[in-house]
Amino acid sequence: MPITASSRAVAAAALVTVALTLTTACHDAPGNTSDNPVSAVSPAPGTATDDGNPPGPGGRVACTPEMLRFHAGALPRRDRRMLLTVTNFSDRTCDFAAQRYPLLRFGDGRRATLPAIAASRPPTVVSLAPGATAYAVITTSAGRPGGPGHRGRKISQFGVALSGRAAPTQVGLDGRAPVHVDPRTATVTYWRSSLDAVRKW
Repeated sequence: MPITASSRAVAAAALVTVALTLTTACHDAPGNTSDNPVSAVSPAPGTATDDGNPPGPGGRVACTPEMLRFHAGALPRRDRRMLLTVTNFSDRTCDFAAQRYPLLRFGDGRRATLPAIAASRPPTVVSLAPGATAYAVITTSAGRPGGPGHRGRKISQFGVALSGRAAPTQVGLDGRAPVHVDPRTATVTYWRSSLDAVRKW
């Protein structure tokens, strides 16, 4: 059969129709439209941890009073010394990076917190795994009770804070036996991970 001009026109129209159909099908396929892009979004750094507490410096979890159990008493065979211990009874590891020594106040809230003994600062931040314990020694006064220039008061409990803005946790002494302290000269060590590291202060 001879090919006429009208036959060529019909064939060309059919090819155009097929091309348009394929193009429309590609654009209508799921995920291929410009109005519905697919992207992956990573969690923002520094967001809250699973329990709702924000992470500390470097993503570490700061120890909080809710995670800890405090204990205080006289340091055996050491005059004018008290031992403060803190145990992590939670199921998470925490550390004292934000505040590396306990903030203690003897007396009213207007008095400044006890100064830390600089030489007792450990080379690294103390970290507490679940069940682990940290220690700090409190020097209750610079001189013997009743000695020249000694002032102070007897206490059976005192406040411990883990940061400057935190409310203090009240810690009672063993047996509630009062201890004579002089807030003017009392000091405290940094948190240490072993008892031997604080016994000499």
